Amino acid sequence: MTPDALRKGLRAGGWMAAVGAALVLTAVLLNGLGFRWDPLNLEQRRRVRAEARASEAAASAKAEGEARRHEQAGTVEQLRRLEHFKQQEIEAGRATAAAVSEAKRADDANTVLESRRADRLRAHDRELCRLAPDLAGCARASDPARDGEPPLRPGDPAGGADPG
Repeated sequence: MTPDALRKGLRAGGWMAAVGAALVLTAVLLNGLGFRWDPLNLEQRRRVRAEARASEAAASAKAEGEARRHEQAGTVEQLRRLEHFKQQEIEAGRATAAAVSEAKRADDANTVLESRRADRLRAHDRELCRLAPDLAGCARASDPARDGEPPLRPGDPAGGADPG
């Protein structure tokens, strides 16, 4: 086919299809060579969104790490308090057992409460208050709450509220 025959044979629709095919072929070749055409800047928008997601993930991971650290510190503190309580309980039990044993062996164990016996009971109360000064009735106990409720002790949570 000669160029004149080709030009005469193609009508307007054929020419448009040939130009379109040439444009597509050119775009594919240029894309293969590394040229990028992004008139709406979509690639940069995708990159910004990916960076934002990565930043949010890092912040979330940091917050999770802080939460785990606080939980671990709380667990250690709770175990320390439990150990202290158990130690107080053991010491109070020993003091009570010693006082009961001494009271049973005393020569005035079966008589009416006298001053020596009252002194022993007061000494035992003082020992218990020394071991657990926040007990009701001890000198260092807080003032009673309203309407004769038991005293408020330092460290008691307010209504079981979560402190943190």
